[in-house]
Amino acid sequence: MPHPFSQGDAENAGPTLKLARALIRRRSVTPEDAGCLELIAERLARIGFTLERIDSGDTCNLWARRGTSAPLLCFAGHTDVVPTGPLEQWQSDPFEPTERDGMLYGRGAADMKTSLAAFVTAIEVFVESHPGHPGSIALLLTSDEEGDARDGTIKVVEALARRGERLDYCIVGEPTSVNTLGDMIKNGRRGSLSGKLTVKGVQGHIAYPHLARNPIHMLAPALAELAAVRWDEGSEYFPPTSWQVSNIHGGTGASNVIPGSVEMLFNFRFAPVHTVDSLKKQVHAILDRNAVNYELEWNLSGNPFLTPRGTLVNGIAAAIRTVTGIDTELSTTGGTSDGRFIAAICDQVVEFGPVNASIHKIDEHVALSAMEPLSAIYRSTLENLLLAD
Repeated sequence: MPHPFSQGDAENAGPTLKLARALIRRRSVTPEDAGCLELIAERLARIGFTLERIDSGDTCNLWARRGTSAPLLCFAGHTDVVPTGPLEQWQSDPFEPTERDGMLYGRGAADMKTSLAAFVTAIEVFVESHPGHPGSIALLLTSDEEGDARDGTIKVVEALARRGERLDYCIVGEPTSVNTLGDMIKNGRRGSLSGKLTVKGVQGHIAYPHLARNPIHMLAPALAELAAVRWDEGSEYFPPTSWQVSNIHGGTGASNVIPGSVEMLFNFRFAPVHTVDSLKKQVHAILDRNAVNYELEWNLSGNPFLTPRGTLVNGIAAAIRTVTGIDTELSTTGGTSDGRFIAAICDQVVEFGPVNASIHKIDEHVALSAMEPLSAIYRSTLENLLLAD
């Protein structure tokens, strides 16, 4: 097992790397924070931030703000990480930041403790250079993003909405880069709508089908129709809406029993060309047309959001170009993020962070060469948005 950084390495490390190491050492497996917020809050307090804890349940949430005037630029992220998986498969302790082959290894290195560290160091340098800067800077941080996401960012957003506090711009530090730092930002995400469909039949002996009613047979025509629907053609920023079945369960396990019911789980990933109600209506119409006897429970994980080219997109794209020379690509692919909650109080939300190839995997890592440039991009974005004439 490779040795962690030596003290000499630590002394020569840049500020973003040093803070990222300290955060990785905190075992903040969701929904634990393990002291990450306290570490960050201490540094923000030194440079004039007002700190507010908005904890909920077993989730730790921090709202930190510097300034009272507009525009308000918020950096958002999460301190929690996913479980490590089998420890014996890691080449080094996932909670002891370790360097090898030009990478920093550790759980949360890419998702998203490097982004959190870069937020802080970018703001520190910006405030030192512009102590009387116009506008306001905020951080919205939670320990409940990788878990249920019920007591985290959504609770902070609700608290801010109740007192009429809105954001002008928000950068979520999700790892969005694909091959190299800066090659992609997310300027929106698809919505996620799930359904739990239960089709009711009549259980019976398989040799006497006239005395039973097979719910799998009842479901089959409707399932074929649902799978064949072309829900939309997508848009400039979004791919076509996707409907996928994730699970089907039915039967007793015996080969001679017609089941009494069958359960199917499915999910929509949808663009703003649809509403939740329009998708629900279409599904119910297909089931009803096929005379299916059913119950259907719906769960909305998040509505879609989109930030077209404008002040925020242009500002961060210019910062990426300044630091890396890359013309970034805009994308809305991938899963959901806490941006779906923040969009309720902010018209311009983007996600940007390091390369995402190793997130949630064994031996998660981030390129050492990308850490200080990531901070520089966030700092340059602050300059572009708050110091622009």
